[in-house]
Amino acid sequence: MTELMVIRHGETDWNRQQRFQGQIDVPLNAVGLEQARRLADALASEPIEVLVASDLQRALTTAQALGQRARLQVQVEPLWREQSFGLLEGLDVPTIQQRHPDLWARWIRHEADYALPEGGESNDAFFARAAQALDATLAAHAGKRVAVVTHGGVLDMLWRRVHALPLSGPRECDIPNTGINRLRWAGGRLAIVHWGEAAHLHGLPEQPSTSQTVMR
Repeated sequence: MTELMVIRHGETDWNRQQRFQGQIDVPLNAVGLEQARRLADALASEPIEVLVASDLQRALTTAQALGQRARLQVQVEPLWREQSFGLLEGLDVPTIQQRHPDLWARWIRHEADYALPEGGESNDAFFARAAQALDATLAAHAGKRVAVVTHGGVLDMLWRRVHALPLSGPRECDIPNTGINRLRWAGGRLAIVHWGEAAHLHGLPEQPSTSQTVMR
């Protein structure tokens, strides 16, 4: 059995501004840094053996706070990156609706095979990459307790995989910044043990929406 804690990065200003971040390398804001510190405190007593993170700094900085507390080196893996949103990266929803109403209308259909122009990934392609990241991590660290710091879109793909949901349609799960999601791999099956643990964030500002139209 392999135990996984798959964690979304801390908050960024672009989360707060409801901008599509995608693969633009946006840093944590002050709230995000505090979330990362509290995450490290919350997991200080847990025997994490391996720590993996996306190479985007919002995930890597979050993982480094955890690694310092757990005395673990972060293993950086670009496969755990957020979905690419192509032309829409860096734009907030009102700007997209004004400048690119056709793309917005197509995006909110949530079609699995639709990729935004200028390098966007379809959900089909993104799901395949997230599955590759997961499978590689499980193969490399079988039988261990692994923490992975990644992105909201990746967590959505894992949720869909566990529940055998289609890749079309909007997101169905809540994914708070630095929320702790516990999964278990045993007998060739991935299962969710607990999702969205966020008690360590008590007293911090209310988080921005994690709906699929307010991007991560």
